[in-house]
Order: sequence, then C-alpha cells, then structure tokens
Amino acid sequence: MTRTRVGIMQPYFFPYLGHFALIAHVDHWYVFDITQYTPKTWMNRNRILHPVSGMQYLTVALSNSSIGIRTCEAQILNRESSRLSVLGKLSHYRRKAPYYKEVIRLVDDVFSSCDHDDLVNLNITGLQIVCRYLGIQFSFDVCSKMELNLTQPLSAGEWAPAICAAVGAKEYLNPMGGRHLFNEAAFSKQGVVLQFLEYEKFVYKVPGYTFSPDLSVLDVLMWNSPGSVVQHIRHGAKVISPKDIGC
Repeated sequence: MTRTRVGIMQPYFFPYLGHFALIAHVDHWYVFDITQYTPKTWMNRNRILHPVSGMQYLTVALSNSSIGIRTCEAQILNRESSRLSVLGKLSHYRRKAPYYKEVIRLVDDVFSSCDHDDLVNLNITGLQIVCRYLGIQFSFDVCSKMELNLTQPLSAGEWAPAICAAVGAKEYLNPMGGRHLFNEAAFSKQGVVLQFLEYEKFVYKVPGYTFSPDLSVLDVLMWNSPGSVVQHIRHGAKVISPKDIGC
C-alpha cells in the first residue's frame, strides 16, 4: 500500500516527546528492528528526573543483551521485575506531579498488555498506548514481520531510502538531528522526497525539581495535560526540506 509520508525508527523505550511529534507528522510508521542490537541505548532504557537532583535511568533488563543478536530478538529478562522497577522509580513524582496517577496507569497498561517478553513488543505497546492517551493516530508495521527483500549490506544512511522504495513511500520524514546521515540524492533516486522535522523543545514547570529537556515522555506526561502536550506536538514542530537547511 502506497503511503504519502513515512517515518522509520528503532523501537525505543518510552522515548522523548520529539519521537511522538514525528509520529504525529507521518501517515505511517515503520518499526526498524532488523539490524544488529546495540546494548545501552534508548531501546531498553530512558531517563526521568531523580528525586534529589539530576536524572536517573529507567531500565528494562534483557536476558540476551548482545551485539550478536538482531533488535527483533532482544528478550526481556523478567517483565514483572521491570514493571516494578519502573513504577518504583516513578514513585517520587507522587506528591508533586499533577498527572501522576494517569501516568502510572499508563505504564501498568503497557506492561500488562504485552503477551510475550520480547523488547520490541513492549516498546511498540508503549508507543501505541501513549499515542492513544494523547489522541495521536499511530499506524505502523514492523520491519522484521515484513518481506522487504532488501539488498545487503546497507550502511546507516541507506536503510531508509531502501525501505521507502520497498513499501512505495513518496516522502520520508526524519528528525533534524539525524540529517548528517542522509543524502538527498539517494532518496531522489528511489522517487522519494526527503524531509526533516524541526522540533521545538517543550519547556514546562517541574515544581520542586530542576527542569531537564528531552527526558522520557513519561516525565512530560507527569506535568502536562494530554491537550497541552498535543498542542505543542502539532504547533511546536515544522517539516522542512534539505534545501532549507543547506543539505
């Protein structure tokens, strides 16, 4: 099925708000889980505020964390232990964050909705439930479950145009921070228009703490209503072409 504009990203664990801004600005999303797994990345951890100062990690322990597996093969060591760990680290928000109860229910829903223990499933479930909470449409496919028939090997900048060509996409949208990876000509060769999303950081009040940008979406949702978050996602981001930034 031909899609007008697509996004292709690795499956991250409760990623930062810019990830959801990207989802909100594409017609279809491809979960990129077919390359070598990289330990200690945003795929199995993310950051929230620390109760005393700075930040702390939320982490999902894996039973097979290794560069010897593909991302789609990563397995959670103990889903219940991970759930309790995440909830425990979020507990310090209880007395100060206005949307604490809503976020805790959301996290519980993510872990309880998974029917097996692979990391990609958990992370996709997280994207689905957060998008549902915010009222953002999330239409997606998982690359490992598709017959893409991609020519191998491919470099970091070659995956996106190859997948776009395989699925018949007409436009590809990528975060501005990754612009150095891509060559516009590689997309043009496949009949695909390369675009970037310029995302304005969301600054909000965190009484009793020191604000830090680009934390997990869970921190954003603790302090802000779904409506205000969506308003920023839709109006605090802009789609631009490579020519506009001199690429």
